Amino acid sequence: MLYLHDIWVNWFEGEENGYNVCYFHEWRKDDQVELLDQVPLLKVSSALYDYIENSLSEIPQALLEEVYQKTFVRKNHERIQLDYCFVVSDGKGILAVDTIGYNIPIRKSRLIPRQEQLVYDMIAEQEEAVYPFHAYEKEHHILSPSPHLMSGLTRKERQLKQLLFMALDQLYSTKNVAEVRYWYTEWAPEKYSHIQKMSFEEAWNHLYEETKYGWTDKHVQLCENLIKGQPFFEKLWETEQEPKVN
Repeated sequence: MLYLHDIWVNWFEGEENGYNVCYFHEWRKDDQVELLDQVPLLKVSSALYDYIENSLSEIPQALLEEVYQKTFVRKNHERIQLDYCFVVSDGKGILAVDTIGYNIPIRKSRLIPRQEQLVYDMIAEQEEAVYPFHAYEKEHHILSPSPHLMSGLTRKERQLKQLLFMALDQLYSTKNVAEVRYWYTEWAPEKYSHIQKMSFEEAWNHLYEETKYGWTDKHVQLCENLIKGQPFFEKLWETEQEPKVN
């Protein structure tokens, strides 16, 4: 088995979509970065890599057994053993995973560029390890947006776009036609007279379809206005407004 040593990781917890597991250039000063003293490295098929990177589904049992208690993390000069932690690559992408004792990829991280290159060099001549798993067609929805809706956005923009989608999802649950017409008019004032004749479903669907692509100042304004007076959403908004330094 291959092992990596002295690997920096920045865990993103509970992320089912790989686009929310940020690459090194998007790491922030207040992220909790830790040092893996030793961690197993596995080369797998692209299908399995994608399955682990873009879901919170069960990791193949054979893989978990192979890496069991082979990872150590350094904390305050202590060497702590982790049950199921490993780095996986298909030769195109790289992901560190820690299940925190479960059988699903609870925590995920990218590596720093120098260590990514080391991984590619180490697995170049390796055969893929085969672990049986149940593949499935992933379905995206408003609370788990498709990667192409997030493509090209910065970490802050992705976070705010997901916040907007959460607010739109909550708006849908109200079934309040006057409210959804109001917000759609805020988005597209030139369509006011047409919007007033729309049903709830029509207005909400048009608003969602028109806001789901790209990210502009207009999106930011709609998001900020939609979440006003909602403490949970406002806290998420404020978190993204604070200065972030790599």
